[in-house]
Amino acid sequence: MDYRIGHGYDVHALAGGLRLVLGGVEIPHTKGFVAHSDGDVAIHAVCDALLGAAALGDIGQHFPDTSADYAGIDSKILLRRVAAMLREKGYEIGNVDCTIRMQRPKLRPYIDAMRAAMAGAMGVDDDRVSVKATTTEQLGFEGREEGVSVTAVALIYKK
Repeated sequence: MDYRIGHGYDVHALAGGLRLVLGGVEIPHTKGFVAHSDGDVAIHAVCDALLGAAALGDIGQHFPDTSADYAGIDSKILLRRVAAMLREKGYEIGNVDCTIRMQRPKLRPYIDAMRAAMAGAMGVDDDRVSVKATTTEQLGFEGREEGVSVTAVALIYKK
């Protein structure tokens, strides 16, 4: 078997009055993402991890934020397309794991829904998707609630 590991990272600023979408789930909050798409940093980091594992570049290369085609797009669509790209190259998704860093709101009530949404978009079982959330103890831009960052890793394989 041919195993590959990829790493992804994304960050978006937060501002008042915008939608907060994480892991394919809209979360009620006073702030949301400043972004060209829906700004879902969790899905964007997972996309980059998957693309990186297959040496297929990054999310900006495939879905540029300069294209009107992706303005306001649901990031689950992008994740579905990335999974299809991998399968076209003969890869299957082993698992993905991501960590969301933001101060508020508490994300525990939404974690299972995020796992299910991302798994559905990738066409894998929920138990292949891990989502963790942490605060930064009010340190850095995440702690000051100026933005959200996510890191992700992915394992892909060819049989």
